[in-house]
This record gives sequence, structure tokens and C-alpha cells, in this order.
Amino acid sequence: MVLKTRDRLIEVARQLFARKGVENTTMNDIASASDKGRRTIYTYFKNKRDIFNAVIEQETAKLLIELEQIARQHNPPAEKIETFIRVRFETMREIVSRNGSLRAGFFRDVRKVDRARKLINRREMEILSEILREGVDQGAFSIDNVPQTASVIIHAIHGLDVPYIRDNLLDQGLDKDMVIKRMTALLLDGLRVRQFTH
Repeated sequence: MVLKTRDRLIEVARQLFARKGVENTTMNDIASASDKGRRTIYTYFKNKRDIFNAVIEQETAKLLIELEQIARQHNPPAEKIETFIRVRFETMREIVSRNGSLRAGFFRDVRKVDRARKLINRREMEILSEILREGVDQGAFSIDNVPQTASVIIHAIHGLDVPYIRDNLLDQGLDKDMVIKRMTALLLDGLRVRQFTH
């Protein structure tokens, strides 16, 4: 199957970024590797950052599709939350691992990561909000502001991306599975002891 020109340029750039790193890849490299002229590249992209964002967007499209499928499942909302967290962490780990030198940039340049994240941030929050609203409607969750809660949860998950991917929490007894379990328990059960009245 022949990729459309824009998609072809994105895939060539992704491979070059993965192999050489974003900083070491030039527009000429992308033009040469794609058998296109620089003029063709500039028809689709303003600059290298624009191509980098397109690569991240394409790489994370799979994540968004998987998260949307979780929201549409007929499982209880609490189960969807756990699946959402697991899929979110694992898919990000796969994306970073698959992209070689991008991995170094991911860990080194927080600003670049944050810019790339903004491309999918809003959609992740919308999907999570849908699950949270369903939980509220079913009486499973007590949430006074769903969009704000979704925002806090998504940012908390993002904060764990690097430690999760690098397995940095092993010295605290937290392997990948335990990170997911602890995060899920915190979200679903909270910290307070529930007082039951008869």
C-alpha cells in the first residue's frame, strides 16, 4: 500500500528521529530519505517541530483509539478506569520504546514532551470524563466536577509516565503492575476511611 505523501513524510521522519534523534535529523535528511524535495516537505510542514508534532500525533492516535474503545465497553465504570490506566501506561511505554532515540528526547526535554502531550491531552480528558460521568450517572462515583476531576487524573497519570516507562519505582516495591493497582485504588477508593451509619 502506497502511503499518501504527508503520511510517508511522517513515517520517514519518525524512523529518522528514532534512529538519529530529533536534534540530529535535518529537513534535508527527511527529504532525501523520502525521495522528495524540500519544497514538498514545506508544502505539508512549516518546520521540523511541525513534523515532530505530526509524528507524535500519529503515534498517539493508536492510544486514543484504544481509550475510546474502553469508554464504549459495557463494563462497570470502575473496571473501565483500571483498564484506562493500564492501557494508557502500556501504550505510552510501547510508543517510547518503539521510537529509539525519541526515547532519549522524551526523558531529556520536558518542554518538548509537554508540547507534544497537548496534542492529545484534551481528547484523553474527554474520554476519561465520559467514563467518570457514566460512573456518576450509575451512582458508582461521587464527583462534583467531572471535567476538573478528569484533568487532575490525567495530569497525575502523565506525572507517572517517565517513572513507569523506566521502572524507576522498583526500589520502592512498585513494579509496573503495582503502579497501576495503587493508582487505581487511590482513584476509586480514595484515602479516607468511610464511616458507615446504620
